[in-house]
Amino acid sequence: MVRIIGGLIGLGFVFVLLLGLGSTVISMVNEPAVESAEHAFHEDPKELDLASDGAFTGKFDRRQLQRGFQVYKEVCAACHSLNLVSFRNLADLGYSEAEVKAIAGQWPIETPAPNPETGEAATRKNTAADKFPAVFANDIAARAANNNAVPPDLSLITKARHDGAAYVYSLLTGYQNQPAELLRKFPDAKTPEGLHYNPYFATLNLAMAPPLTADGQVGYTDGTRATKAQMAKDVSAFLVWTAEPRLEARHSAGWAAAIFLLIFCFLTWGAYQSVWRGKEH
Repeated sequence: MVRIIGGLIGLGFVFVLLLGLGSTVISMVNEPAVESAEHAFHEDPKELDLASDGAFTGKFDRRQLQRGFQVYKEVCAACHSLNLVSFRNLADLGYSEAEVKAIAGQWPIETPAPNPETGEAATRKNTAADKFPAVFANDIAARAANNNAVPPDLSLITKARHDGAAYVYSLLTGYQNQPAELLRKFPDAKTPEGLHYNPYFATLNLAMAPPLTADGQVGYTDGTRATKAQMAKDVSAFLVWTAEPRLEARHSAGWAAAIFLLIFCFLTWGAYQSVWRGKEH
């Protein structure tokens, strides 16, 4: 009796599942999804090769990271913060202690701190131990200065966005005029005033104006030609480092783990052969 009841309950579940599947298929046939401009004209990120790529072999190019930091400093830092990065972390890019202190002390935005005499809100010069200070005091101020959009913090941006560095690179180099074909197919999808068309952005239109506008916008000190594509690539590599500064150590640990497992498997096989030698099993 219990088996019969259990079988009937199971059949009931199967019937409900089939009913739901059938209604879904019928609705898809009768009411197919309407294609949107975002779906039709959104593009996948471009290919990007960085020295840090690779599961075990990737290593940072320090010169490229320094160039990327220069692009961030001269272009991106006006709107985007690096709340999870300290000035002293720049030593990992090859900067000396004196250079790190100079960068921190000369940073245009100071660290909030109370006035030691009055206790009132004030600011002080940054030190190497400080994190990069926030660009805006709060989201309201950020929206007021950026067409009602809050510029995201860039510390983990290559981890927070699908395709990581390739997405950042594509976004920076992807600004263009809205295609005439898009307007013919979707007349209501015209880019609103104050926004900018970019096929690599999820909604195709974003508030951020093109940050890299011309070759040579940043003057590289190492002689590298600062094309827009090169600047975008360098700052993308820098943001990979901010998101995972211990990447090289992780790769080294991966090699050590792989070698350990290989030796362990060999020893296990040897022990197995020694224990069961001459015995039927």
